[in-house]
Amino acid sequence: MKPVQSAPVKSRPRRRPDLSLPLPQRDVSLAVPLPLPPTSGGSSSSSSSSSSSSSAAPKNYSDLERGNRIGSGAGGTVYKVTHRPSSRVYALKVIYGNHEENVRRQICREIEILRDVSHQNIVKCHEMFDQNGEIQVLLEFMDGGSLENRHVSNERDLAHLSHQILNGLAYLHGRHIVHRDIKPSNLLINSDKIVKIADFGVSRILAQTMDPCNSSVGTIAYMSPERINTDLNQGRYDGYAGDIWSLGVSILEFYLGRFPFNVSRQGDWASLMCAICMSQPPEAPAAASPDFRHFISCCLQREPGRRMTATQLLQHPFIRRAVSQGLNRSPQNLHQLLPPPPPRTLSSSSSSSPTT
Repeated sequence: MKPVQSAPVKSRPRRRPDLSLPLPQRDVSLAVPLPLPPTSGGSSSSSSSSSSSSSAAPKNYSDLERGNRIGSGAGGTVYKVTHRPSSRVYALKVIYGNHEENVRRQICREIEILRDVSHQNIVKCHEMFDQNGEIQVLLEFMDGGSLENRHVSNERDLAHLSHQILNGLAYLHGRHIVHRDIKPSNLLINSDKIVKIADFGVSRILAQTMDPCNSSVGTIAYMSPERINTDLNQGRYDGYAGDIWSLGVSILEFYLGRFPFNVSRQGDWASLMCAICMSQPPEAPAAASPDFRHFISCCLQREPGRRMTATQLLQHPFIRRAVSQGLNRSPQNLHQLLPPPPPRTLSSSSSSSPTT
């Protein structure tokens, strides 16, 4: 039996012999050596690099030791947890409710996107766990807590806070992410006096599966008029402008030490709707500086199109003036935003007499 011989391949004549593509020349000066494979013994440099990247390594739920509850709301509960292998402290957000499978998949996709968000003024999202039907999100721990019920009457300190919040908000908006629930309880501070925006991922997820005016998503106290009453602004809602309104209400609340509308922040839905949608937007008092009064006015415009963007507000004189006065140096009174240190335990002999 003779072997099968393949037919000879005929060379195809060139249609345009005058055309040719030169091979790319390799620039030796730009060559980068490939990393060596890891050794079994390891070295001091590799151990230091592995320790520095331990926070970026994937976390297992079984390695988390749950501690005290540090916060709760209509959307979920936050616990302080410790990652046993690294001894790092994190915050674990447990989202209420058992979601349908399609919603659960959407949440997982959203969390994967949010894990890529990285900014010094945004709380970092590390992991997402689906544990016994509950969605749990591992977040950066902020040891100073939230800015809820904080009074910041000093305008320089307030400009310092506003600058940090606007930096984070401009970053989110630049990545086409709308927070939807800017309010003092979602603004956190740490012992380094760095203010960070929190809960933007949870707010975004919950808003896709629930009524946006439902208390499960968040109080309407900080929502813009056109978001509450869809008849305003021809039924169009600009999420970026809505965040700016919420920022203005929060900053004015810090300055006044109270909710700026003539109604309780915990009031019923009808009272809040009337105050926000039917009355004039609140203003900074006459005792405040003209720059601060104008800054608040640029945030609390009834027409969304007239509100400044986060990037524009970063150039506002109220912020720029603080920058020129040395914004990078922490204001002297910013430590007052941090919680007081825990009281020392008194001995039995001194417990009956007051301390001075």
